[in-house]
Amino acid sequence: MKNGESKISAETYERMAEFVRIGNRAVRQAQEENHRLGLPNIYSRNGKIVYEMPDGEIIVKENSQDNENRKS
Repeated sequence: MKNGESKISAETYERMAEFVRIGNRAVRQAQEENHRLGLPNIYSRNGKIVYEMPDGEIIVKENSQDNENRKS
């Protein structure tokens, strides 16, 4: 692909960007709801499980599933 050329149309790009905005908004709302309910938000980053607690505390744990797979 040469500079300035795109394989998707402008309309497709705009629709895709709108889907990303909708998805991001839904994730933020779910995260806020979890905190209101006293639940942590849980992520996987760099092979580790990260718990973002409602009080802001961050807890990082090794991914136990990855550890089990390495033992096999």
